[in-house]
Amino acid sequence: MSLKPHTQKLSAEDAAHFLRRTAFGATDAQIRALSGRGAADVARQALNFDQRLAADSPFDPSTGATPGAMLQLTRAGWLYELMYGPHPLREKLALTWSNHFVVGTDKVRNHSALSGYLALLRRQAATESFGRFTLEVAQSPAMLRYLDNDQNRKGKPNENFSRELLELFTTGIGHYTEDDVREGARALSGWTFTGGRGNKNFLEKQTFVFNPKQHDTGRKTYLGQTGTFSGEDVIRLASTHPQTAVFISRKLHRAFVADTPDENAVQGSAETFRRSGGNVRAVLEELLSSEVFYASRARIIRSPVEYVVGTVRTLGGPRLEPKQVLALSATAGRMGQELLKPDTVKGWDGGREWINDSTLLLRLQVAAAFTLGKNAPRDTPAPSDLALVGRERSPLAGALSSLNPRQRTYLTLISPEFQLA
Repeated sequence: MSLKPHTQKLSAEDAAHFLRRTAFGATDAQIRALSGRGAADVARQALNFDQRLAADSPFDPSTGATPGAMLQLTRAGWLYELMYGPHPLREKLALTWSNHFVVGTDKVRNHSALSGYLALLRRQAATESFGRFTLEVAQSPAMLRYLDNDQNRKGKPNENFSRELLELFTTGIGHYTEDDVREGARALSGWTFTGGRGNKNFLEKQTFVFNPKQHDTGRKTYLGQTGTFSGEDVIRLASTHPQTAVFISRKLHRAFVADTPDENAVQGSAETFRRSGGNVRAVLEELLSSEVFYASRARIIRSPVEYVVGTVRTLGGPRLEPKQVLALSATAGRMGQELLKPDTVKGWDGGREWINDSTLLLRLQVAAAFTLGKNAPRDTPAPSDLALVGRERSPLAGALSSLNPRQRTYLTLISPEFQLA
C-alpha cells in the first residue's frame, strides 16, 4: 500500500507548499523556479544534498573559552546554518533527527562530541540504512555520555540506553519487555569513549572505544531471538523490528505532513520502509512527492526554530550580525526550543505545545524586529503573499491593503496563515 504519487505538474502554490515544508520557506523567485516541474523530480533534487556548510559562518565553537561559551557558539552556529546554509532540507532533517535521537547539553558539554553528533545527523539525514544510522548514533560519544552507556559494564549493566533504544528510537512503547531492556544492556556492555571528560577538557576530542574486558559475552534473549549477542546485534534486531518501520514513518509524517498524521498514510510509508530495508531516503522520496503530502496544508505548527528560520528565508536571507544570531538563538530557547537541549530524553512534544501566551508574544517580537524595528533589514523587498502564506492571493489581503509593505509583512508573519506550514 505505497503512497499514491502526485502526478500533476507543480503549481506555484504547490511549489510554495513544498518549500515551506522542506526548506522552512522561500522567496518568490525560488518558488517560481519549481513551478511547472514534476513532484518526483523536485523531491529527488531536494534530497540530493551534500555535506557543504555555509562558507561564511562567524561561529567557531572551538574558540569558546568555557563550556558555556562553546555551547552558545554551537547553538548559534547551527541556527546560522539553518538560516543561510545551502541545504535547508538536510538541516530540516537534522533538526528532526535531533528530536528523535535526543542528546542534551545538560550532560554533553564536549565540543568534539557535539560537532560529531551534528555531522552525523547531517551525513545520515536521508540515510539509505536506518540500521547503520542507529548504530553510528549509539556509538557516538554524545549518545554514550547522554544515556550513560559509557558506564555499562559486565556484571553492572546500565539500562538507560538499552531502554531508550527500544522505547524512543526504534519500536516504541508496547513492543518489547523489561527482559529485552535488561538483555539489551548486557549486549551493549563495554561500549565507551576516551578523552574529553570533565569541564576543563571540553575541547579535547572524544573517541568511541570497545572494551572487551567489560563486555558480557553470555547468551541473551532479545526481541524473541537468542544468541551471544553483541551491541551491534541488538541494534540490528531493534532497527529491523517490524514496528520500527511504523514508528519512524510516523515521525517523518509528523515532520513533513501533519502534527497528527493519518495512520493509513503512515502505514503506507512503513511498507516502503520495510520493503527497502530501512531506506529512509526511499521513504522520503515517496512521501515528498505524494498526494498525501500535497493535500496537507496548514497542518503543522512551526516550532520556534522553524518560525525564526522560516522568517529569515522568506525575507530572502537578510544578513544578520553575529550578536543578532546569538540573540535569536536565545529567543528560540525562551520560546521553548533551545537547540541541542530538549526538555526530556523523548524530545519536544511539538504541535499545540509550541503555542502559549508567553511564546506567542515572543513570536510577535521576533516578527516586529524583522519588519518594524530600527535594525530591521532594509535592503530586501517585501515578500509576496505566495512566499508568506503559500497562496497567490492571501486571505488577509483585503484587510491589510491600506497598510505599507512593512506593516503588511509584520501582520502576516504573526498570522496563523504564516505560523502554520
